Amino acid sequence: MQLHDLRPAEGSTHARKRIGRGNSSGHGTTAGRGTKGQLSRAGGGKGAGFEGGQQPLAMRLPKLPGFKNHNRVEYAPVNVERLEGLYEAGETVDGASLKAKGVIKHDYIPVKVLGDGELTKALTVKVDKVSASAKAKIEAAGGKVEPAC
Repeated sequence: MQLHDLRPAEGSTHARKRIGRGNSSGHGTTAGRGTKGQLSRAGGGKGAGFEGGQQPLAMRLPKLPGFKNHNRVEYAPVNVERLEGLYEAGETVDGASLKAKGVIKHDYIPVKVLGDGELTKALTVKVDKVSASAKAKIEAAGGKVEPAC
């Protein structure tokens, strides 16, 4: 058997009903829509989601309150404990080095260093934001916090 020998099973396929092609076709004049009424008209019928006059489901469901601030800046959080394990003393922590070490996915996302964990190495931190507790721990370890370039 070859690909060109394959055929659908007998009786499993039907010819397309070609409506509105003259009365001799059996589907002319009203083209199977019956006579008059909403469904016989072009564009007739109810819209999607119409439930016969009952309150539609989309209108019955509760809506979310408030609004979404489109100017909100989402920071990628990094704890000082993570920096302790990834960096050697004297290294600089910035977006590019964090991306290179696989801590963040993209270096264009703003980073905020948070103060969870302990830090014993002196690091130079150049990120977008640093929490007060993280800044205290970095400076206590002999490091410094500089603004991001």
